[in-house]
Amino acid sequence: MDLRTRISTELKQAMKDKAAQRLSTLRLVNAAIKDKDIAARAEGTDEGVGEGEVLAILGKMAKQRLESARAYEEGGRLDLAEREREEIEVIEEFLPRQLSEDETKAAVDAVVAQTGATSIRDMGKVMGALKAKYTGQMDFGRVGPMLKERLSN
Repeated sequence: MDLRTRISTELKQAMKDKAAQRLSTLRLVNAAIKDKDIAARAEGTDEGVGEGEVLAILGKMAKQRLESARAYEEGGRLDLAEREREEIEVIEEFLPRQLSEDETKAAVDAVVAQTGATSIRDMGKVMGALKAKYTGQMDFGRVGPMLKERLSN
C-alpha cells in the first residue's frame, strides 16, 4: 500500500474513531500533499508528486513541529509543546525508521565509494544519491557536515 493510500485510510479511521487530534494532523498532512500536487501540475507534471516527495513533505512537517515544540517549551507553553509532540507522533507513523548514527555513517561511506567521490566538489553528487536512496530515513542537515568532513580528509 503506497503512502497516500495509508494516509487516506488512517484519516478515514480517525473520522470513525472521532479522534479529533489525530484527524486534525492527518488533514494537515493531506493538505500539504495536495498543495505539492497542485504545484507540480502547474509545472506540467500530470501525476503530482511521487512517494519520495511525500516522504520529504512528512519529514519537513515533523521537523517544523519539533522546532515549534522547542520554542514553546522555551516560552513556558508546555501545553502547546505537548500538542506539537503529539502531531509529530502521528506524522512519524508514516515515515520509515530513522537510521542510527552508525548506520548513517556506513550509508555515507557506501555512497561515497559508489560514486567515486574524492573531494568537496563531489558533495552535490553524493547528497543527490543519498537523498534518492534514503529520503525520510536520515536527517540531511546532520549528513551535510559529516559528508563535508569525510570529503575534506
